[in-house]
Amino acid sequence: MAADPSAAAAAAPDPDGPDAVRLTWNAWPRSKVEASRCVVPLAAAISPPPCSALLNPFARVDFAAKIWICPLCFSRNHFPPHYAAISESNVPAELFPQCSTVEYLLAGAAPAAGVPLHQGGPPAPPPPVFLFVIDTCVIEEELEYVKMSMRKAVALLPEHALVGLVTFGTQVHLHELGFSDLSKIYVFRGTKEISKEQILDQLGLAGAGRPGFPKMPQQPGGPQINGMHPPATAGLLDELQPDQWPVETGNRAIRCTGVALSPDQWPVETGNRAIRCTGVALSVAAGLLGACMPGTGARIIALLGGPCTEGPGMIVSKDLSEPVRSHKDLDKDAAPHFQKAVKFYDGLAKQLVSQGHVLDVFASALDQVGLAEMKVAIERTGGLVVLSESFGHSVFKDSFKRIFEGGEQSLDLSFNGTLEINCSKDIKVQGIIGPCTSLEKKGALCADTVVGQGNTTAWKMCGLDRNTSLTVFFDVSPSERSSQPGHQNPDLYIQFVTSYQHPEGQMRIRVTTICRKWVDGSTNTEELVEGFDQETAAVVLARYISLKMEMEEEFDATRWLDRSLIRLCSRFGDYRKDDPSSFSLHSNFSLFPQFMFNLRRSQFVQTAYFRMLLNRESITNSVAMIQPSLISFSFDSPPSPVFLDVASIAADRILLLDAYFSVVIFHGMTIAQWRNMGYQNQPEHQQFAQLLQAPHEEAQIIIKGRFPAPRLVVCDQHGSQARFLLAKLNPSATYNSAHDVPPGSDIIFTDDVSFQVFCEHLQRLAVQS
Repeated sequence: MAADPSAAAAAAPDPDGPDAVRLTWNAWPRSKVEASRCVVPLAAAISPPPCSALLNPFARVDFAAKIWICPLCFSRNHFPPHYAAISESNVPAELFPQCSTVEYLLAGAAPAAGVPLHQGGPPAPPPPVFLFVIDTCVIEEELEYVKMSMRKAVALLPEHALVGLVTFGTQVHLHELGFSDLSKIYVFRGTKEISKEQILDQLGLAGAGRPGFPKMPQQPGGPQINGMHPPATAGLLDELQPDQWPVETGNRAIRCTGVALSPDQWPVETGNRAIRCTGVALSVAAGLLGACMPGTGARIIALLGGPCTEGPGMIVSKDLSEPVRSHKDLDKDAAPHFQKAVKFYDGLAKQLVSQGHVLDVFASALDQVGLAEMKVAIERTGGLVVLSESFGHSVFKDSFKRIFEGGEQSLDLSFNGTLEINCSKDIKVQGIIGPCTSLEKKGALCADTVVGQGNTTAWKMCGLDRNTSLTVFFDVSPSERSSQPGHQNPDLYIQFVTSYQHPEGQMRIRVTTICRKWVDGSTNTEELVEGFDQETAAVVLARYISLKMEMEEEFDATRWLDRSLIRLCSRFGDYRKDDPSSFSLHSNFSLFPQFMFNLRRSQFVQTAYFRMLLNRESITNSVAMIQPSLISFSFDSPPSPVFLDVASIAADRILLLDAYFSVVIFHGMTIAQWRNMGYQNQPEHQQFAQLLQAPHEEAQIIIKGRFPAPRLVVCDQHGSQARFLLAKLNPSATYNSAHDVPPGSDIIFTDDVSFQVFCEHLQRLAVQS
């Protein structure tokens, strides 16, 4: 049952295809019973009442009557007037078979920034808004790293961007930006929760957005965008002292300069943690944006250096004698502050979603910062999250810079997205797992069983980017009429309609319509097998058990995975009953047991940070999280994929491990010795120098195209950091079998079963069912 790793490496360059939609099953059983027997849910991973479907290649067209018939609900729709010239020889692009995904630029949408407007033309696009929330309860060295990253980031901002600054420690400081002669700071206590109304009242913005709110005198000079004054990039920073960082509200602007970041001045008593009021700081930021830019794309970018120890969102007290809650404490409901903190962040999430704003978190600390509690606010707003050990670490610095970069490195950060799903009448939508929030649009397409954000066919995505992925779960619910002979449509249709604010400011609508086949699952297993996508299935199951672990107490993820895998192999395997040696799997299932074996051993079912990234990344990236790839570099052969197994280690080989969050370059013992002796510096050994350089070049390609930036680990066989590789390998050779290990290879000190033993047990149990 061991699968050749080169089979996975030989996948198409763009496995998601032009539609960026991948289904677990590409042929669907007609009945609910047969769907349940498939074990793996009917689901789609997408990168973002009466029927509201749009024109698509699967529609039937009556050219004479100028109407099109929807394949989802069979309603008849007239073409708009500007389609009057349509004919069989003159069809719009939406009807081309290859155009199953079409993106529309809405009429009257604003042009890109910098494009001159004609008299009476559309309004200028709303400027992007970035509100930085910086933790100052860190040492001076860490704050210096923050300053350097901020200088680079702000230099990359577009000229019309609006920027604001909140710093916090024991108290929250909201800085006014724009006046070089006098700095002005609004101070908020960090001990108790502050309502949005109290925040706005203290800022003098209680009437913002309401009729009669007085207009302030216009600032002299400079162009305006929607009545707002954009900052100039030249001279913007002087040791983090911006000359003009405007954050504006309706007709009133909050401005300030003279911001010199320094560590929190409040003393920390012996035996105590620093007093850090993270929750109040985020409340102030959300309240400010709610008055300033409601409904406009804006991001709160929080840079956190430790756990919240005071006020709303607190996860641990300031007394060092109280340890920070562990994962076991959360599982046993023994974390005293957890539920209260989650309730606070749930309220914050609802406020941000209603405003259309995003919360991003960059946490740089050796201790926990409370991502498990903050998860609801980050995920429901579509925010980004990065976890590193220090603000000086490359993981933080490279990831932070990527947010603001343009060109090929751009994340294509978009705002204010909504997703609506239309589908054939025999299909119901159970819900979505991923970075979104339900818009509670109930209707006939909603299934009775809810998974994730359910009971709706529309969702809000405050923030989305080029890698954003949502997992949609479906249920089969055939009507009596469709079950009758002669009334069965052989095809099923699903349409995804995504509207969003493009990074350049325009509003766009992206319409993707897919068509798949219905099959009789009881008699036509072959078509089901041919339509199985094992990578998508592995990721969907990983996301599904992640949700179940959060929602169900004492849920045993490993046991659930094992049972599901046994049922799947029993259903679709080829074998003679009670004969394990006869067992085999179709090539479309051959890698699936390997995915499940590595998923059982991974940290994704334990840590909030990994769960958040697993739930939002593309299928290709998520597969790398579940099952790392391993490439071998040697004199004997070109770079090639090898088994993720300890047996792949050899003294004369360099291994490159891509585990998504880390990239490991591992030198065999002989290679390391030659390198230490300096052979690569000698002219006659240029081939060895090239061998040493090749994995580094490949690693840089991986790092350059990934967010968050992975950690690069360079290590040698038997070195202390070799653990980063050994922890991911299949333990086919352990201390119990050391006598069978060939020279130059390695062993793993563990009692975990190997993949071979795992497969033997799986085969024995599958043929018994």
